[in-house]
Amino acid sequence: MRDAINNQIGAVITGGDFQALGVLRTLGRKGVPVVVLDSDHCIAKYSKYKGKFFKSPSLSDEQNYVRFLIELAEKEDLGGWVIFPNSDEAVYLLSKHRDTLQEFYRIPTPSWDVIQNVYVKKNTYQLAEKANIPIPTTYYPNNLEELLALDLQFPVVIKPSVRDNFYNKMRIKAFRIDDRDKLIETYHLVCSLIPPTEVLVQDLIPGGPTHLYSFCPFFKNGKTLAGIAARRARQHPMDFGHASTFAETVDLPILQETAEAFLKLIDYYGLAEVEFMHDPRDEKYRLLEVNPRVWGWHTLAIAAGADLPYLLYQDMLGRTIEETPVTNHAKWVRLTTDLPTVAIEIGKGRVKLRDYISSMKGKKEFAVFSLEDPLPFLAELALLPYLWRKRGF
Repeated sequence: MRDAINNQIGAVITGGDFQALGVLRTLGRKGVPVVVLDSDHCIAKYSKYKGKFFKSPSLSDEQNYVRFLIELAEKEDLGGWVIFPNSDEAVYLLSKHRDTLQEFYRIPTPSWDVIQNVYVKKNTYQLAEKANIPIPTTYYPNNLEELLALDLQFPVVIKPSVRDNFYNKMRIKAFRIDDRDKLIETYHLVCSLIPPTEVLVQDLIPGGPTHLYSFCPFFKNGKTLAGIAARRARQHPMDFGHASTFAETVDLPILQETAEAFLKLIDYYGLAEVEFMHDPRDEKYRLLEVNPRVWGWHTLAIAAGADLPYLLYQDMLGRTIEETPVTNHAKWVRLTTDLPTVAIEIGKGRVKLRDYISSMKGKKEFAVFSLEDPLPFLAELALLPYLWRKRGF
């Protein structure tokens, strides 16, 4: 690898969705050259901060994608550039092929022996439980007989242990189950799509998305160098949402303590979103999952004073990183999904208009909308029918 001199070492983002746009903008504003890769239509390619855009193979075409990255590094002189994964599929690929790819790039994603602890949720829950980290009550039946033998208290949730294997087929993250008949019906459906060993049955924590929280650090050597805690009060759809539509920073040290305990347990390095659900029955914050990459609302941390992507970039270049305190309370919103979500919830009587208006007061970070970089937002508006048809609302 060539030496990291000035801004000659750039970043490669494997995907061009709105979370990638956040990385692109914060690095671009600091003069870091950025290349965006995507196999589909994306909004990041319209940003003024994008250096180059390349249409890539699908991440599901694993071997072809690895060859593409290697050829791109050689052809475009990207040796030593930092790769930012923008999806679970990208995390999987980079962790599996880390040894090969780090001859050409700087790879912040840990190797598979670390990533498998968060990519496979069964591993996450079993590790957490052994370490006395609160999780929802979770069962791992291998077949219908084992499932029916469980002493379940409805409602429960059926969800996949590996998200991509299931979500790519169903466009849903989980099923709420209220009785035995629905349990059997849904279990048969899920097992027709993924192996029974990837099916989890979990206690449904009451409260909905207003009880969703996350702690999001840049984590290195067993500690947080910078990070934020946030409440993710709205998501689309509101029940078992695809992604958050509104989040705001909170001061809850227990989230950091619990997240650090788990990340230290698996010897994690890099950016992560550690998700929790507050359980009003016993006031515990239960670990739901860990996203080992940038997440949808990561720019909230930048608005609050912690530029996590840039800190990771600097660390990958070997620059000294000091602990960065969060200094501002901030809110984050993605208008194109938050507005219709709120409209639906108001129609159902679950959200009051005055509460929505109150939530939007104060300092806000918009996911896509930006007066100084307006084209991505216009592109998102134009692409909405396509994206909703392909991915679901």
